[in-house]
Amino acid sequence: MKKWLIAIAILIIAFVVGVSFYLQPNDLSGCGETPGTTGNCQPVDAIVAISGGDTQARASWAIGLYKNGWSNTLIFSGAAQDLSGPSNAAVMKKLAISAGVPSKNIYIDEYATTTGQNAKDTQTIFATHNIKRVILVTSGYHQRRASLEFKKRAGGVVILNSPAQNDSDWSFWWWITFKGWWLVGGETVKILIFYIAGIWS
Repeated sequence: MKKWLIAIAILIIAFVVGVSFYLQPNDLSGCGETPGTTGNCQPVDAIVAISGGDTQARASWAIGLYKNGWSNTLIFSGAAQDLSGPSNAAVMKKLAISAGVPSKNIYIDEYATTTGQNAKDTQTIFATHNIKRVILVTSGYHQRRASLEFKKRAGGVVILNSPAQNDSDWSFWWWITFKGWWLVGGETVKILIFYIAGIWS
């Protein structure tokens, strides 16, 4: 009985660690706070943050990357959570302007309501402004699926991942909360559907 309990505990730990690494790829993990001159550590053409979950944490992380010199351009994507109010993209833009980012350096997509639409709608911005290399910012649990959606529609644009830190919905301790398991379960199902059917949006 004791051996079975130990085996189950090891499996659970392996699952938690594996899921944590899989769901939140971070292409800047080997870089410093500011960009370097080689590989993924070089500056990019734009930093893209998509809304949903803890939108403020996502916007704040993107703004921090901007201030650290990773790009001179911010792109925010997301429709209004409440249709009677401003879009999430407009709210994120306001946060960036309040943090000192010039309005002319910010582009927004105010119509996307799903991850697939975030990816699709931002392609127009990429093409219009000749953007070829971007850092994609979202919540850790959502980073893998967002990356898959963006790469599916990238059209030659290089997508680098940088999940937001200090996210109120996601942390190192996600596995001790019901919400953490709910988010993991939901994202896992959506990723499976993406691969099997290629229709999740």
